Amino acid sequence: MKTVILDSYTLNPGDNPWTGLDELCELAVYDRTKPEQILERAAEADIILTNKTVLDADTIKALPKLKFISVLATGYNVVDLDAAAARNIPVSNVPGYSPPSVAQHVFAMILNHANRVALHDQAVKEGQWAQQEDFCFWNAPLIELAGKKMGIVGFGAIGQKVGTIANSFGMEVLAYAPRPKPEPQYSPFKFVSLKKLFREADVVSLHCPLTAENEKFINKELLSSMKANAYLINTARGPLVDESDLAEALTEGVIAGAALDVVEKEPMLPGNPLSGTPNLTITPHIAWATLEARTRLTEITVTNVKAFLQGKAVNVVNGI
Repeated sequence: MKTVILDSYTLNPGDNPWTGLDELCELAVYDRTKPEQILERAAEADIILTNKTVLDADTIKALPKLKFISVLATGYNVVDLDAAAARNIPVSNVPGYSPPSVAQHVFAMILNHANRVALHDQAVKEGQWAQQEDFCFWNAPLIELAGKKMGIVGFGAIGQKVGTIANSFGMEVLAYAPRPKPEPQYSPFKFVSLKKLFREADVVSLHCPLTAENEKFINKELLSSMKANAYLINTARGPLVDESDLAEALTEGVIAGAALDVVEKEPMLPGNPLSGTPNLTITPHIAWATLEARTRLTEITVTNVKAFLQGKAVNVVNGI
């Protein structure tokens, strides 16, 4: 079967070869594919692999040979699932490849905020330490995490990993999950309502999928309910946050700060409301991107394709 990878580069910029997949299929690999190039490149494809290249209803209908789609990510909002189901095309995703890396990134952001590592590194390099009368100095308050409350919105594999790390720092973990989840073995831990979580947590970290119902649910009302010293982290999906409302909250000091690995439009555009906003750290959607995580992603994708070829698709997200 002919398999087309529409946007290979971020997963494999040269250090993560498609070993195993090239043995299963006739493989065509494209670093990037513009929307107007999809139909030409995928016209003969039985299988499409896509990361961020959108496969909408019209595109799926226009590819008569298409039999299987595997998304090169856990999130699958880039594919019209209903249109694929109408054609009896299974859509698979890649769950479970990224929790260690994303959770690590979350705590890199938390620790940078708590200890102001980048701020003081820059201060030393500017000569401020050499000018001090005392053996040490700090330009911003330093925060001890022990005893603070960690709020986790979405308690799947990544959220659970973040909770485990938070507990190891001595933090109390509050979690919101729209569907029942088993409680972890550590304590202190509580499942709470979304409003209670935002009202009580010192750090709030988002780990929920993007849906039509929760788009921009992080808005002015929810932000204003947070503590003035609270910190918001989003490594999930950019459109979960109303960026104008967050920019206003940070500028007016409604919350102490925020750290984002994702924004609504990526790459981030110059006109983004968050540009130049104070007390904000932004990284370019890299929480998932360790070599170890990308290697797992490739391996699970090979498993997805192999299972489909054997007539028993796995990790299917559209019920086919």
